[in-house]
Amino acid sequence: MRTTRSTTGGPPRKSPLTTLLTRLAVLLGLVALGALAPAPAQAQARSGGLAATGLHIGDGRLLEANGNDFVMRGVNHAHTWYPGELQSLADIKALGANTVRVVLADGHRWSANSASDVANVVAQCKANRLICVLEVHDTTGYGEDSAAGTLDQAADYWIGLKDVLAGQEDYVVINIGNEPWGNTAPEGWTDPTIAAIKKLRNAGFQHTIMVDAPNWGQDWQGVMRANARSVYAADTTGNLIFSIHMYSVFDTAAEITDYLNAFVDAELPILIGEFGGPADQWGDPDEDTMMAAAEQLDLGYLAWSWSGNTDPILDLVTDFDPTRLSSWGRRVFNGADGIAQTAKEATVYGGGTPGDSQAPTTPGTPTASGVTATSVTLSWTAATDNVGVTGYDVVRVGGGTETTVAASTTNSVTVTGLSASTAYTFAVYARDAAGNRSARSGTVAVTTTSAPATPCSVGYRVLGEWPGGFQGELVLRNPGTAAINGWKLVFAFADGQTVTNMWGGTPTQSGGTVSVAPASYTSTIPAGGSVTVGFIGGKGATNTAPTAFTLNGSACATT
Repeated sequence: MRTTRSTTGGPPRKSPLTTLLTRLAVLLGLVALGALAPAPAQAQARSGGLAATGLHIGDGRLLEANGNDFVMRGVNHAHTWYPGELQSLADIKALGANTVRVVLADGHRWSANSASDVANVVAQCKANRLICVLEVHDTTGYGEDSAAGTLDQAADYWIGLKDVLAGQEDYVVINIGNEPWGNTAPEGWTDPTIAAIKKLRNAGFQHTIMVDAPNWGQDWQGVMRANARSVYAADTTGNLIFSIHMYSVFDTAAEITDYLNAFVDAELPILIGEFGGPADQWGDPDEDTMMAAAEQLDLGYLAWSWSGNTDPILDLVTDFDPTRLSSWGRRVFNGADGIAQTAKEATVYGGGTPGDSQAPTTPGTPTASGVTATSVTLSWTAATDNVGVTGYDVVRVGGGTETTVAASTTNSVTVTGLSASTAYTFAVYARDAAGNRSARSGTVAVTTTSAPATPCSVGYRVLGEWPGGFQGELVLRNPGTAAINGWKLVFAFADGQTVTNMWGGTPTQSGGTVSVAPASYTSTIPAGGSVTVGFIGGKGATNTAPTAFTLNGSACATT
């Protein structure tokens, strides 16, 4: 991911490349096609020796130790900035993921994650039956961002964790460094990448190693594509997988499929290690093609990111709450080619039990509770299975079609994003680790309540304070049945506070009164949905929160 530091010193804000550069990605189809041609046998995936220790590469595919093909379906989690949110791993699993990519720091830019902390992360991944991709984030944008660390420093960090990671080859992939080169002279990426790989192998690491592309992970100049063969050949074990990050550079189907197919055709392993979908000021990534192409080619994908982005447009859930999926989260988990539909648990945890063809029993007919204008909680009698039920898919039924709206590992789930005063019909399927699916349960009919009297609600909170300044957040919610297209938010500070920087909106301030116009990517508040605006403010000794808000001239409720 491309990042810029928050002025609070907290986690970076996700910022894909400018769309001016996206057109250059078209040239990738002309770059070094020969470099990705299938190589002689000695440069292909090796077998024997270190290759079968755990997760490894064979014929350009990521395999488990038993030879089972493993396709990552999961998300990124910003652990190093939110170390208290380890419950998120269980929540990510509950929504159907089989993999989580965990953000760590080596101490160059952010406080290093200790050996005991990393050991606990791995243990929690295993307890929640997730494959764990561990990455060092300090390398982000090296060569362009002066604060970034080197791949060599990241390799030293991993070597310092060798005692923690040894023996975890079935469960852990080591992503040496996140987006380890910016846009300045990205050709400099190749040699340090090779050197870091060799350093880890010489230190005795037997894990599958993952390497990110330059150009802030998006490789729009084709450096990783052109040099992939030589980088792959430098790993004597052959257990190396390439990671492309897809944001606004990849805004057309042709760019996405061309890039992925080039690696697949050359039998070079690749996955989409990060990707985004929501349109923002840099462009509109084509997430539908990314997910469809990954499914068609049996490639992994890991969406960015679970929660906690400084600019929350890419938060999959709000405030680390798995019951508050954003529209981006609903797309990734429950949409076409999404995690709930396509993820299969690793066989090392019992997933894909050989010979298991018996489907779970039919779950009980769901019952509804907690019905609001935009959500409902559904509960049902659990299904049983000869091996074990691993999850449930909740579908909306209507007009002879079904649409997956939620997934759960328990026999209860809250379905969000509904419209007020609307009739819905829901049913449930059970599934096991082998991918067998039960018959559909009986259906339950639900009619949501009418919209609240107020046309909007606003949540205001202070995320952090320091002498003379603070970071704040505004969540604008639309409880109505129709989208709000275009808006103006007005509120007033009582203690002389000033807005000095804002994302998600453009502020105008006169005295204590602040008017906010939306950014292009927050201009529409969907029915039953919300948008978030963040800002940095100046303050004196006191920092009283605003008490009243209007949206397009109408008073909003406060939450």
